[in-house]
Amino acid sequence: MELAYYSDYAVRLVNSEEPARGKDSLTSVDAVRDLFGVNQSAARRATDADVTRFRSVRGRLRAVFEAADSGDETLAVDLLNSLLLEFPVSPQISGHDHRDDDGRPLWHMHLADHPSNATAGFAAIAAMGLAFHLTEYGVDRLGLCEAAPCRNAYLDTSTNRSRRYCSDRCATRANVAAYRARKRLEADRSHRTGLAAENTQRTSAKGVR
Repeated sequence: MELAYYSDYAVRLVNSEEPARGKDSLTSVDAVRDLFGVNQSAARRATDADVTRFRSVRGRLRAVFEAADSGDETLAVDLLNSLLLEFPVSPQISGHDHRDDDGRPLWHMHLADHPSNATAGFAAIAAMGLAFHLTEYGVDRLGLCEAAPCRNAYLDTSTNRSRRYCSDRCATRANVAAYRARKRLEADRSHRTGLAAENTQRTSAKGVR
């Protein structure tokens, strides 16, 4: 099953809002449809009513990432389980149009579109994809970007579990900010050391007199 593909549904939805920056791109039915990516057959079922429903699911998915990021594994799993119960998936064996060298279908598990509405279908796939990622790689592989004020969600697929940022851009910005902070600290220490040396010299000069 395409774990990375399905779990990316959750990441895309959560990152449609940046609370710390006051940004929200999920403001229209077209924005909802864009979240489906290449799955345009499901996207076409979206209506204006799905905007509000998608925002509700987004908040619940972000809560899963927040719990995981804070180290509360049990809460993260409980929150995700509640989504799985509310939005069950319909797994199917699919070959699509892909064939091997002998012309046989390349069978694989596929999460079928939910028949009720666009939100239910998207939520089911997002929750199941996230559940597969969590159980396969661990809760600590769900994170929130450390580059303030970003806090975008990401899935850590690094070999040494070292990812801390949602993108190279945020990693660079954080590194630059840390470098500048170190330079300011060094300059401040140097300034204080210089002042202390001057005071010592003045005290010594007064003592000689």
